[in-house]
Amino acid sequence: MHVLSIACVAAACVLAAGPAIADVRVSVKTTNYDITGKTGTALLQSMDRRGPRRGLLTRAIAQTGYTVSWEVEWDMRGDVCRVKNATAQLAITYTFPRVVNDLSPDLKRRWARFMQGVRKHEERHGTIARQMVNAAERAVSGLSMRNDPRCRKSQAEVKRRVDAIYADYEQRQIRYDALEHRAGGTVDRLVIALARRG
Repeated sequence: MHVLSIACVAAACVLAAGPAIADVRVSVKTTNYDITGKTGTALLQSMDRRGPRRGLLTRAIAQTGYTVSWEVEWDMRGDVCRVKNATAQLAITYTFPRVVNDLSPDLKRRWARFMQGVRKHEERHGTIARQMVNAAERAVSGLSMRNDPRCRKSQAEVKRRVDAIYADYEQRQIRYDALEHRAGGTVDRLVIALARRG
């Protein structure tokens, strides 16, 4: 599961030449929530009670949240406004369950396999978020508009392009979750393997 929060586009007006696009700056943080249980089923029930919220009534096993903040530098020459530099900062937070009681050797092995799959799933959400920000940076790099001496039209166009890319990638996140969580999907198989024999 993933959550998206977008910080405002910050604009700095600068007179200079040459459009530039920087690599996406990414920070990653991992948090945990504690669960207990002596069986796979009990661990799943604990995750269902304590996991990160997914909508109003349900909870997720794990979650990938991210925020994006922008710094955009503008080059204004006469009535032409151009993006000189667009730099995004992507902050990703992964939230995973952590078992706080002892487990039997068999359950410990099943838990390790389960968590390996859960981490892989959430890290894919992080990869999609990185791709989204890279696509947005490419879409606005070098943008130039005439008859825009105060860069208002250009700022609106940057926002429009970024919003369209975010919407596209949000749909990619949703499709990925639907594929992974469907009956017989990767997450479904992980849950079944953890729950077997209790």
